[in-house]
Amino acid sequence: MPNRLATQSSPYLLQHAENPVDWYPWSDEAFERARSEDKPIFLSVGYSACHWCHVMERESFEDEATAALMNEHFVSIKVDREERPDVDAIYMEAVNALTGRGGWPMSVWLTPDAVPFYGGTYFPDTSRHGMPSFSEVLTQIATLWATRRDELVEAGANLRAALAAQATAGTGSASGALEPATLAQAEAALSRDFDATHGGWGAAPNFPQPPVIDFVLRRYLATGEAHLLEMATVTLDAMMRGGMYDQLGGGFHRYSTDERWLVPHFEKMLYDNAQLARVYLHAYQVTGNSEYRRVVTETLDYVAREMLDEAGGFYSAQDADTEGVEGRYFVWTPEEIEAALANTTPDPTGDAELFAAAHGVTPSGNFEGKNILTLAKTAEEIAENSGLPVTEVEERLARARRALLAARESRVRPGLDDKVLASWNGLMLSAFAEAARVLDRDDYREIAERCADFLLTQMRTLEGRMLRSWPRGGTPLPGYLEDHAAVAAGLLELYQTNFDPRWFKATRELAETILAHFADAAGGFFDTSDDHESLLLRPKTTQDGALPSGGAMAAEVLIKLAEYTGEERYAEAASAALAQVQPMMARAPLGFAHWLGALDLTLAPPQALAIVGEDGAEEMLAVVRERWRANLVAAVGVAGVVGGVALLEGRKAPYRRATAYLCRGLACERPAGTAEELADALAGARS
Repeated sequence: MPNRLATQSSPYLLQHAENPVDWYPWSDEAFERARSEDKPIFLSVGYSACHWCHVMERESFEDEATAALMNEHFVSIKVDREERPDVDAIYMEAVNALTGRGGWPMSVWLTPDAVPFYGGTYFPDTSRHGMPSFSEVLTQIATLWATRRDELVEAGANLRAALAAQATAGTGSASGALEPATLAQAEAALSRDFDATHGGWGAAPNFPQPPVIDFVLRRYLATGEAHLLEMATVTLDAMMRGGMYDQLGGGFHRYSTDERWLVPHFEKMLYDNAQLARVYLHAYQVTGNSEYRRVVTETLDYVAREMLDEAGGFYSAQDADTEGVEGRYFVWTPEEIEAALANTTPDPTGDAELFAAAHGVTPSGNFEGKNILTLAKTAEEIAENSGLPVTEVEERLARARRALLAARESRVRPGLDDKVLASWNGLMLSAFAEAARVLDRDDYREIAERCADFLLTQMRTLEGRMLRSWPRGGTPLPGYLEDHAAVAAGLLELYQTNFDPRWFKATRELAETILAHFADAAGGFFDTSDDHESLLLRPKTTQDGALPSGGAMAAEVLIKLAEYTGEERYAEAASAALAQVQPMMARAPLGFAHWLGALDLTLAPPQALAIVGEDGAEEMLAVVRERWRANLVAAVGVAGVVGGVALLEGRKAPYRRATAYLCRGLACERPAGTAEELADALAGARS
């Protein structure tokens, strides 16, 4: 018999709707029952693509005896962390404080007033490796609640006070000066922690860190220091050659379990692929490496093929597991490869051998007796070893990849989380919009425009506020800071691609919403709006996670809007937020890289480019787009038609000929009347 989760729209919650556990969604009803029955709450937080979430469900939540224990002694609440990042953030801080580490599934026990007093992550069904079983933990907590409740309540009160104090620990004054030295200190820290052998920062597991790579690329453009570029390229090369990258279908898996980027956790997340597509695009613009361009197009093509809803929004994730086995969909044996090629190529055995050489396939495998595909050898290396022409090797490998992708698509596919989240869609909107203009891809532009239309018509309230997720007829969830900031950033990227003033107008409206409902009078931004439901705390997350910090994204948008509009209040709000976080940027750059990018943008300062006139405008834009200009904002229009963009005001175009006006700070270059003159002006300044 289905439980209360059966009425929810979240795929993750629906996965648990048939559990014998008497699950509640996060709701007043659950807390009222806990108070009326005087029971503690068990809060379980996860997400649909989480492997260990599925394991704990199979072992414990589907087990009748365990469910009976939960139903007798607790009110159990199940939360999709992707729908409720506020709940996730608050209680993850509690678990980190209690245990020194976090992760999912998150398991937390609360008083009926939502105060946490005990927590952890995954608990096995039987005690092993020094971990108690989940049933043992449930029994112990139930006993303590019955016999020593005052101690649990006191522990919860102390933890709540510690979390409140921690929320402001380490922050600086909102009125403090922004210091270039912070950037240098961050560079030095990243250089110290860099793994020069394998790429990345820190020990395994290795997570992709696009904001960090973007930051070191920015600083390379600013300083010309070769070691900064090397940190970026070594990491990007390792990720795209390893098992982290889907060598057949494109797109990136969540993270690597090892230092070599070989064995991933196989789920594919929209936010990873959005950010990684952009950082590879930037690296392509900086280096000219065509392999980076290939990764961009394969990744975005994968997203368009498998993650795009016909309404225009993007789905959230693809699962790691197929038929209960992690990675089954993506791994191969040599026999499976040859069988897939048997009727599709003139020389199946030879093509299988070439493919095996290119992708590191062996009889023994590299993952539980099978093979995760890597990029082990280039076509040039194989040609040199085999004596075949490079072009023939490339053609045969491409043919084999097409055949194997087709064969893979006949397998049972990983589960799809078709939830559509505003912030994640904002990130992917940015990726498609920027790639459209850099790579001159009209199909990408059309996808970006459809996504923007979808977000503004299907996921924005009549009052102009973003929703968290596409309700599809269900209960709408209010949007968070990250939703408003990421969508605003995506719309601004789209404006800089097609210069349609409606996208600029919508960006500015969302920025006004951020300032009106999310700004902290003491500086910075809260995760939740001023009229959000009351929670244990009002979270103010500053650290980057899998997504960039909502505050950092908001600051970046506001800095750019200050250049477009000339309104200092935007820059002042951004500067106050940056000043608060600045001490942490220098100490822990890995966790504050998007903030560092916004700080770099502020200190540079940004360049503002206005192009007015029709004849020759496209040639000028081609100059602008030939390299990554991280600190440039651009507007294009017809003389006398401002479209709400103050940057275009007063600009003239003699005889309709395009004229470019390039300014930085309070200084402007001489107007450029040709693409060559604009190129010279841009070459003389950091952009």
